[in-house]
Amino acid sequence: MSQTAASEVFTLEEVADYLKLPLDTIEREASQGHIPGRRIEDTWRFLKSAIDDWLRAQDSRAIMRQQAGALKDDPYLDELLDAIYRDRKRSEADDDDDGAQ
Repeated sequence: MSQTAASEVFTLEEVADYLKLPLDTIEREASQGHIPGRRIEDTWRFLKSAIDDWLRAQDSRAIMRQQAGALKDDPYLDELLDAIYRDRKRSEADDDDDGAQ
C-alpha cells in the first residue's frame, strides 16, 4: 500500500483527533452507525473521504432545515414534503427515529 493510500485510512484515535472529539464519543457514534467506519475484530478503521463526506452531509442538512423556514407559508409545502418522502420510500417519522436534526 502506498503512503498516500495509508494516510487516507484513519484509526479511531486519528478520527478523534481529526474531528477534535473525545475518543469514546467517536467509538460510540461509529458503533451506532452515525459515523462511517468499519470494525475489524477489535479495531476501527475510517476512510478520510467518507468522514469528509459525512461532515459535508451534516452541514447540508442543517442548512436545508434553516432554509425550509422560508417555505413555512408556502401552500404547496406539505405536498412537496409528501412527494419527497414518497420518492425516498421513507416517512418523516423514519428521519425522526434515526436522530437526524
